Amino acid sequence: MGTSHINKYALACALLASTNSILLGYDIGVMSGAVLFIKDNLKISSTQVEILVGSLNVCSLIGSFASGKTSDWIGRRYTIVLAAGTFFIGALLMGFATNFGYLMAGRVVAGIGVGYSLMIAPVYTAELSPAMTRGLLTSLPEVFITLGILLGFIVNYALSGLPENVNWRLMVGLAAVPAVGIASGVMFMPESPRWLVMKGRVDEAKRVLNKTSDSENEAHLRLEEITKAALDAVTWDPRAGGWSGQGVWKELLTPSPALRRVLIAAIGINFFMQASGNDAVIYYTPEVFKAAGIRHRKQLVGVTIIMGLAKTSFVLVSAFYLDKFGRRPLLLLGSIGMVISLAGLGLGSKFLEHSSDKPTWAIALCVVAVCADVSFFSIGLGPITWVYTSEIFPMRLRAQGSGLAVSVNRLVSGVVSMTFLTISSKITFGGMFFVLSGVMTVATVFFYFFLPETKGKSLEEMGALFERKDTEGSKVIEMSERE
Repeated sequence: MGTSHINKYALACALLASTNSILLGYDIGVMSGAVLFIKDNLKISSTQVEILVGSLNVCSLIGSFASGKTSDWIGRRYTIVLAAGTFFIGALLMGFATNFGYLMAGRVVAGIGVGYSLMIAPVYTAELSPAMTRGLLTSLPEVFITLGILLGFIVNYALSGLPENVNWRLMVGLAAVPAVGIASGVMFMPESPRWLVMKGRVDEAKRVLNKTSDSENEAHLRLEEITKAALDAVTWDPRAGGWSGQGVWKELLTPSPALRRVLIAAIGINFFMQASGNDAVIYYTPEVFKAAGIRHRKQLVGVTIIMGLAKTSFVLVSAFYLDKFGRRPLLLLGSIGMVISLAGLGLGSKFLEHSSDKPTWAIALCVVAVCADVSFFSIGLGPITWVYTSEIFPMRLRAQGSGLAVSVNRLVSGVVSMTFLTISSKITFGGMFFVLSGVMTVATVFFYFFLPETKGKSLEEMGALFERKDTEGSKVIEMSERE
């Protein structure tokens, strides 16, 4: 079954939930250019630039860490509103900042909002979507992150001619506008049926499932599956109706063998998503191209727009084929592509470092390699990390397990973007890209051995994928008898 038939209601809800991710993308995109003007206008050092750029990721760690518990407690929907509201305050603080301290305060607040939205949009969408189109719908947050990045690049280009005490404020402050729209739009969305069942609100869950399924029969089967999983999940909690995520951390910290495999897969894919250096490559593309010999500001921003367009087109390709080809083939294709692109970028950069006349072919190689790197990221790791993380955890652990995995994602992202320029100045950009190429080689091997295919499986069937390797034989026999 391709993407020919998508439930319109489920699609509308997924689109609304995912729009939150535009905010993060916009911030990544806009900061790459804004930082050039902030540096001149507020007279800050390169180290302060790194702290400014990276702080959003480190602070989003707080948001993604808290988001699991919050969304088990107040629900998935209100967590999305909370995310947009927090980001709104952060964007305003940044826009009106008069010095580095104020600007940092805005980054911290915006970062917490980003952390919330990164975890909640894929989890909400995965819980709402029918199994056959879950890959497409759950990869929408990455599509929106990418669109946000492109939007950020375009706004940079459009505003870069204004006086420099005005342009960067407009660039970062404009993010407050979509935040308002998102928070109000979310009020029209239903709550996640799985969260409703966990809260004992089965009738409401049934109504949502009727709207997001293609037939009453399918809705009934999904409800049965979810209710059974919920009963299994909350047998240890006497107040089943009042469940709000109690006892989850204990289970995550002392996991069974099957859960350990889920954790290794979820944390591993999130770790490599950021260790690939993709965020840093986007944040610092202008610096990289400056080193490559492209000097003019407008040209620098122009090249980033080309990169944004490449990234956007490929993330759409991935979203539409995830449910057809499966997660594994696209993930492996993307990772191998990144190994080659980063190696090419390393070669081009190394050549430019050692030549005084900056030949056009080497600059072209760098531009093509950067575009290829972000495009392969958008085919594989970009969208699939969110899809995979939100679908493999058992129901009662999903929000907090995803929160934990996304926290690792944010931590690594912060470390990479805060150290990228410093390490590059020691080992050169070329050396840095060779290191990242090596990291992606390790990542490809990890994905091959540790990530089973999840295409077309319902969320309630995921456990079996990670259990099958336990005590081979008895478990499988038990599974087949149950089926």
